[in-house]
Amino acid sequence: MPALLRIVHNTYRDSVSLMQLSARIAGLAGVQQASVVMATEGNLALLREAGLLEGVVEASPSDLLAVAQGDSEDAVRAALDEAERGLAGGASAGPRRAPRESAPRSIRMALEAQPDANLALISTPGEYAAAEALKALRLGLNVMLFSDNVSLADEVLLKREAEARGLLVMGPDCGTSIIAGVPLGFANAVRRGPIGVVGASGTGLQQVTSLVDQAGVGVSHALGTGGRDLKADVGGATMLRAIDELAADAGTRVIVLVSKPPARAVAEKVLARASASGKPVIACFLGATAAEVERGGVRAAATLEQAAAMAVAAARGEPYTADAPRLPHFTGPRLAPGQRYVRGLYSGGTFCYEATLLLSQTLEDVHSNTPVGGAAALADVWQSRGHTLVDLGGDEFTRGRPHPMIDHRLRNERLVREAADAAVAVILLDVVLGYGAHSDPAAEMLPALRAARAAAQRGGREIALVGFVCGTERDPQDFARQSAALAEAGVILAASNAQAARTAATIALRHAETARN
Repeated sequence: MPALLRIVHNTYRDSVSLMQLSARIAGLAGVQQASVVMATEGNLALLREAGLLEGVVEASPSDLLAVAQGDSEDAVRAALDEAERGLAGGASAGPRRAPRESAPRSIRMALEAQPDANLALISTPGEYAAAEALKALRLGLNVMLFSDNVSLADEVLLKREAEARGLLVMGPDCGTSIIAGVPLGFANAVRRGPIGVVGASGTGLQQVTSLVDQAGVGVSHALGTGGRDLKADVGGATMLRAIDELAADAGTRVIVLVSKPPARAVAEKVLARASASGKPVIACFLGATAAEVERGGVRAAATLEQAAAMAVAAARGEPYTADAPRLPHFTGPRLAPGQRYVRGLYSGGTFCYEATLLLSQTLEDVHSNTPVGGAAALADVWQSRGHTLVDLGGDEFTRGRPHPMIDHRLRNERLVREAADAAVAVILLDVVLGYGAHSDPAAEMLPALRAARAAAQRGGREIALVGFVCGTERDPQDFARQSAALAEAGVILAASNAQAARTAATIALRHAETARN
């Protein structure tokens, strides 16, 4: 199968635009794999591991590399031509500069052009990101560090520098934030309002802010911390600073914290700071008990959905009463006796983690590449075992490929394969909308959903497709249209990830009970 590459010298694009371009050219006729990346050593290694690159490449980290593999050389050349056209179209779809206005070539030049700016969003290859972030901090700017592959030592250094200067470093690997109503990275379009959110999880932030918006309330700011912030080495530096910022913000009346359980000593610092904020705080540390979290002014939420509901009630000055978990109305499919397993195929890592936690509370033999609770680690991420939930955005799945919120092909292929397994009863899916995500995820999924149902029917079975849409009516993909298309395709749609996971478990348990009787 032929593979070709092209190098575009001295050209930079951010990782989100490159993932979107990669997904676009990979979807062309006759193309099997494609990737457009900065030619850093890390990216070259990933391409070699994915089988897209061999031998020595005469490119520097400041060059762009487009590589494609397909059924014929003509198809591959057409893909690379399209990649070059995409790159020539510019770095973003935002407002174009006047013809004579040149782009700033440094953070200092940009700040001179916009002296009132107080935030720098940095999305460069990881080996350069820390240096650029440090420059921004020393120029008095808060930083959203979208880049990953930043060392732990550099993260600690940056956050100490920020602390000394009274600034905030969101990240590294901070994929989602909303600052004063402006979505950054993978974020949803939500209304402004009194609820501030701090999260060490991008999709966790997206779920909470979207559910708050759907409830008719709004978000003041949503501040990402990066996934390592609550580890002992980093000490929760960003979350602590973010709590202080939201406590001082007149537009924020309620604070929500979202994370996997922090290191114990870090959790104590964070919860003490939250308790002293003077505002109601809802802490959703997935997998932690209420006794570990609750103290004066801080209440615990067991799920992302509950965190949003508790925050909305607090913002409205209403009491929150925990009702029995809600499930969507559904008529379960007619399952064969041997169908018993749930298979979850997730694009959001925190969604996979939360669903694994919930399923392991009610089902046995649960496995995941994000194990938590009673779930076991999946020995081979490419091969399901028992009840299996996989985060398809994990490093093992994204080497040489765009993120699954942008490129649905890998999940679509696995969806059909799982449906052909005679032991599978339910397939569980998330659909994430918002800026940076695929422009029409339902359209990308519909052929695979139909093929999955057909694969089950060929075996004389039906299969339950269960999912939820994370988004708002203001998102560019149109929440209502996406939901309607998925429902028409037979997907049982829940209002949240927690509801979808519980629905999947309910279907599996009910069928197991019926089979026993």
